[in-house]
Amino acid sequence: MKKWLFDRRDGRRIKPKDPIMRLIPYIMPKRYDAQVFFEDSVDLTETEKTIKQLRKEGHRVIFLHVVLAAMLRTMVDFPKVNRFVKGSRVYARKDIAFSFAIKREFKIDAEETVIKITFDRKDTLIDVINRVNEAIIANKETNSRNKTDKAARLFNLLPGFMIRGALMVVNFLDNHRLMPKFLINASPFHTSAFVTDLGSLGIQPVFHHIYDFGTTTLFFAFGTKKRHAAVDRSDNIRPMRQLDYKIVIDERIGDGFYMATVIKRTKKYLKNPMLLMDPPETIPVDDEIR
Repeated sequence: MKKWLFDRRDGRRIKPKDPIMRLIPYIMPKRYDAQVFFEDSVDLTETEKTIKQLRKEGHRVIFLHVVLAAMLRTMVDFPKVNRFVKGSRVYARKDIAFSFAIKREFKIDAEETVIKITFDRKDTLIDVINRVNEAIIANKETNSRNKTDKAARLFNLLPGFMIRGALMVVNFLDNHRLMPKFLINASPFHTSAFVTDLGSLGIQPVFHHIYDFGTTTLFFAFGTKKRHAAVDRSDNIRPMRQLDYKIVIDERIGDGFYMATVIKRTKKYLKNPMLLMDPPETIPVDDEIR
């Protein structure tokens, strides 16, 4: 695909066909102006069956893997959800990457780090499980330092009064398509989405703000599993395990109908992860790239 002058290292410039969508980033220049909040729950009947089967086959799988695989496949199916806005311009992200935080030890005072993983658009659920587990194992080591840790330590070498100024310079470069690639790669805030597993902490999900720094477009939080009495189509009451989740998304990347379709497709994959066992049949391209 031909590169244009106004492309970024991590994205290609979008020219929305809808004139209103072209104005929205100027009407709402900040990401926190454009946050939309959504919450739902998913029936875990088939999901837990799949997880149990995969564990029997030797895979170290948890619900986090299913979430990441479901989001990945949804972004492949609907590439416009992998857009971001920077400097009031809309871009199609070149890669699909997800960021999430982990504790190196399960202690209240243990060090925390943030992992950013870039996935291949052809990845299956098994591929996602393997990529994520490899990254977690590498970052669980007490003395390990990933790109994010090293970048944070570099900024912390500066006196306190200079850190704000340094970040202002970085943000200026980012807004004007001049951000160095090594900083984009090191920044967990330059990612398709943040995911947080609050169930591992024993609490329910929260609506988490989207960071204005960087290019994050979406925040997905999920909590503990819980039992629920459900009524089926025959009006029979049956026990059901469900999981609540909350999504915060930047509305400037697409219209409401498109986003609603994206949310429904994500839920479909969360509910039926066996659909993620094979690679996608097609990989659509954002049709509004310049």
